[in-house]
Amino acid sequence: MAQQSADNCPFPPVIELLSIDSTNNYALSRLKQSNLTERQETLQHGSAVFAHEQYAGKGQRGKTWQSKKGENVHLSVMLNPEKIGLHQQFLLIALVALAVRTVFERYAKSDILIKWPNDIYFGDRKACGILIENIISGRDWKWAVAGIGININQVEFPEVTDRQPVSLRQITGKSFDCLPIAEEVRAELLFQYNNIDPLKLMAAYNHFLYKKMKRFFLKKMAKALRDC
Repeated sequence: MAQQSADNCPFPPVIELLSIDSTNNYALSRLKQSNLTERQETLQHGSAVFAHEQYAGKGQRGKTWQSKKGENVHLSVMLNPEKIGLHQQFLLIALVALAVRTVFERYAKSDILIKWPNDIYFGDRKACGILIENIISGRDWKWAVAGIGININQVEFPEVTDRQPVSLRQITGKSFDCLPIAEEVRAELLFQYNNIDPLKLMAAYNHFLYKKMKRFFLKKMAKALRDC
């Protein structure tokens, strides 16, 4: 039986994988299948891919997302963005960030913020990353794939040399089952999409922005000034 969303709409089933290079790669490959009839029958708005291990996860600006097997959420949700439109792509970025922030805060029971454009932060440490990839044909926005990585049970991040990430376990002292949290994120994302109000959405997004109204100096800018 299909899982129900917060507004009682049935979801297509989650594709659960043991291991994959990237859930976004897998989702995009399914959406780009040459057999259009097969694609329409097997994939719907809200279809999702969850992997227990993601060994080549993608981050913003070509970065990788490092994650230990079985300890985190690796989720990609396939969305038909016709309700938003290509000229308002940032609405989808904000919507996904708000949905992930909402669910993470339920478990963390602490203030959780959004670092522009869509990283999720606890204090000054990154807890979740989001990468949205699109299939666009001409002016037609066919699909969006929201890739979501959430640090759940991982407590050591040896490959990160700068600011250390943070996980839900480190915040709460508790361990969690990753798949139910992934399903909850998808439910919240689709609920917010189905009830989208652009003005309220952007007001909420701006309310939760990390370091809003605070001055800070960007490292790249500092380097550029030194090199002048």
